[in-house]
Amino acid sequence: MIKIKTPLTNEIIRSLKAGDEVAISGVVYTARDAAHKRLCELIEQNKELPISLEGQVFYFVGPTPARPGMVIGSAGPTTSARMDKFSPMLLDAGLKGMIGKGYRGEAVKESLKKNCAVHFAALGGAGALLSQYIISAEVVAYEDLGTEAIRKLELKDFPAIVAYDSFGNSVFKK
Repeated sequence: MIKIKTPLTNEIIRSLKAGDEVAISGVVYTARDAAHKRLCELIEQNKELPISLEGQVFYFVGPTPARPGMVIGSAGPTTSARMDKFSPMLLDAGLKGMIGKGYRGEAVKESLKKNCAVHFAALGGAGALLSQYIISAEVVAYEDLGTEAIRKLELKDFPAIVAYDSFGNSVFKK
């Protein structure tokens, strides 16, 4: 297991290869379809984003509400391909990593190479387990989106696999 910290640097990203098992610590941001759409609209309009994307990682998750005494509810990854139409623009704007489940399209794979970025896969169906690696959570943008609001999460040794590395390699075989 390779321990990495966010924000991600090119040095960290280049050291990762498809298939590597990682434990991610540090800040990541939640973002799903609706938040991606709003962020891309702001980029297209040359407006300021509600968060800096430089070196950041997005976790494609819509967590359930936290039970009393818990930081967050179940927090399992959602299907990454739904973000494919937005990901290249966000990577061009400085995003360095994404966590989700499933395949990514060819445009995303090329954008990962172009921008020295990485895509991680987290275990689908294990949201309750994965939430144990989240030590803090707060809504930082788009509160009106409810579960799809952008949240700032702090992770401690969050388990994932490098699904697509910055060299164009993938754990998924055709």
